Amino acid sequence: MGTAKASKAATVEAPVVFVVDDDDVLRGALGSLLRSVGYTVAEFSSPQAMLDHPLVESAGCLLLDVRLQGYSGFDVQLALSESGSGMPIIFMTGHGDIPMSVRAMKAGAVDFFAKPFRQQDLLDSVARAVEDHRQRVEKQRNLQMMRHRFESLTPREKQVMHGVVDGLLNKQIAGNLEISEITVKLHRANTMRKMGVGTLADLVRAGRQLALS
Repeated sequence: MGTAKASKAATVEAPVVFVVDDDDVLRGALGSLLRSVGYTVAEFSSPQAMLDHPLVESAGCLLLDVRLQGYSGFDVQLALSESGSGMPIIFMTGHGDIPMSVRAMKAGAVDFFAKPFRQQDLLDSVARAVEDHRQRVEKQRNLQMMRHRFESLTPREKQVMHGVVDGLLNKQIAGNLEISEITVKLHRANTMRKMGVGTLADLVRAGRQLALS
């Protein structure tokens, strides 16, 4: 591995990176490298220890050796996928070949490194994986929050929101629901407040994210 340059990968929140490798020397070196740029690192000599770790659901990235004593990295990848884990995986191997890398990437790995590799290349890959994972988690969290807010609406407010998302005018919504336009406006205002949006455009975007249209 080459010399690492300063990295912008680490954040104040210190993302957690898991390292699974049965080579004690390499595992320790990777842990030290990642900590040097600000990551919190958890090192494991076996996949089972990693899977049993309490932070397995919140780790930002996994560096995983393809060939481990008694384990296949691909089996670990499958186990994580079947558990619903979205943790990005970067594979490492001292026995890499093209079919192996293709298999890993098709199964969802974000990168594949043959040993020895440049430290900076690995750091760059980890940084991308951690940031992409953070964005996915944030998007999912926002979607769950919107769903919770939508469920707080009354049945009538939900009907009005559906109408707004479908692009209907207040008059059209009022006619469909057999209520007055003033009542529609009141429901719309309450809906926007409960959904935490400031404009109709924001309400429409929220509705589309919720697949209301």
